[in-house]
Amino acid sequence: MLGGAIDTLSSLMVRGGWVMWPLLALSVVSVTLCLERAWFWAHLHSPARRERLNRLNAALRSGHAEEAKRLIGRARASVYFELAARLLDDRATDAVAIECVEELRPVVERFMPTLSTIITAAPLLGILGTVTGLINSFELLGTSRMITDPREISGGIAEALITTAAGLIIALLTLFPYMMFKGHVERAYRRMEAIVAAAQHGAASAPSATAGRSEK
Repeated sequence: MLGGAIDTLSSLMVRGGWVMWPLLALSVVSVTLCLERAWFWAHLHSPARRERLNRLNAALRSGHAEEAKRLIGRARASVYFELAARLLDDRATDAVAIECVEELRPVVERFMPTLSTIITAAPLLGILGTVTGLINSFELLGTSRMITDPREISGGIAEALITTAAGLIIALLTLFPYMMFKGHVERAYRRMEAIVAAAQHGAASAPSATAGRSEK
């Protein structure tokens, strides 16, 4: 079965022309990046991590800095705990929060522009293959020699159809994971906003802040 699939793929690569090679490269890149992002979001938004994040938000909101630091522990590999640690270390001001979120943005949105480019580029490459295939067919029709084998013309038409189908398939198979990852990105930013709000609320209601206001 594997040998038959390889033979079919080889046949499609040959019949589709040179455009199939960049399409193949895009498909490999797309699968690799989708697997990496799927693992990243599954690890970041696992049930255990969500439970720990909820406890961290509760500690931050209550102003229990030591409890929050204990929950963070060595989990700074997570963007949420990295943000919380930064807010605890450098005070939970808007400036610190914005700066930290911008620093973490490349981690959260990693490979998203690349996947978006693949979704756009794959159909365009397919259309390019369509054009080159039709050009080859019309060139044969435009020659003065007699065409006795219809396969000479059908080769260009097959190239056009194969590249168009390949481009659309790659774009569609990339689009669905991309939209799922986009949802995770938006959810991540909402959770970051919740962490910032909890940290600022906790800092405002901490015993030291309350004492400082009462002295005034």
